[in-house]
Amino acid sequence: MNTALRITAFTTGLAAAFGLALGVGHATGTGTGKPGPAAAHAAHAAHTEPGPAGEAAADRLPGGLQVSERGYTLSLDQPFVTAGSPTDLRFRILGTDGKPVTAYQQQHEKELHLIVAPRDLSTFQHLHPVLAADGTWSAPTAVPAAGEYRVFADFTPAGASEGLTLGADLHAAGDLRPAPLPDTGRTATVDGYTVTLGGDLTPGRSSHLTLDVSKDGAPVTDLQPYLGAYGHLVALRAGDLAYLHVHPDTTTPGPGIGFTTTAPSGGSYRLFLDFRHQGTVRTAAFTVTADGSAAPAPTATTATTATQEPAADHQH
Repeated sequence: MNTALRITAFTTGLAAAFGLALGVGHATGTGTGKPGPAAAHAAHAAHTEPGPAGEAAADRLPGGLQVSERGYTLSLDQPFVTAGSPTDLRFRILGTDGKPVTAYQQQHEKELHLIVAPRDLSTFQHLHPVLAADGTWSAPTAVPAAGEYRVFADFTPAGASEGLTLGADLHAAGDLRPAPLPDTGRTATVDGYTVTLGGDLTPGRSSHLTLDVSKDGAPVTDLQPYLGAYGHLVALRAGDLAYLHVHPDTTTPGPGIGFTTTAPSGGSYRLFLDFRHQGTVRTAAFTVTADGSAAPAPTATTATTATQEPAADHQH
């Protein structure tokens, strides 16, 4: 994923929102071989900005809405799963020649980022699949409830000038209990951490968002890098799960993590912020409306808790 937030189309809206995935570059690369904030930011911009020659950004569909784009196709081995049961999610990226792609450029310390979200955007999984020599990717997971899910693959093929976000539907059998989007307000809490969202999404215009992290009332100023950034943001549009491209603009370890993005239309969006502190990655989720109106009054909500993880990898 790109440096900062990108947030990797959970239904149709998820696809558009998923292009919003973003991350913030970490301040130093001391002795780790990892890029510092400036390098990470440049890498993110190169991955999300541009398009084929002559194609204006405004004329392009948001990421994750298509299973095929520019000759590449996301192919799930098994699009049917059982809710609550462990499964090995296997898939391939087919190239312009119809064969599985086996070589990728690394983005945010990974060659491919996988996002899984239900149509109601109630949950969110950021997975790090493993690539086999034959081009098959696999990631162990379990979807928590029955329903329709969207799988997003965010990657850049080797030799390509820009990345892609492809989306495919995943069907989970079980007792379906649809739920409306949660009304989160501007504050989310998780494991004693409080994350406060500043800024608004304005349809058709670049918007700046800041997410401030605190714990027990004190600002957190020693966030740890996660995927080459101090924070990673995924934004998905409700209704079609469009994946939004998000650009990080902060290179300090907290408490504020800044991102810039553009909402392609009015409507509701879900924002999922991953941040790491004291060796654990946690996820704070927000529901926001892009309509130019004033933000709702802050209310506390519970966010997703991630488990303790080694510095090298993570999956929700």
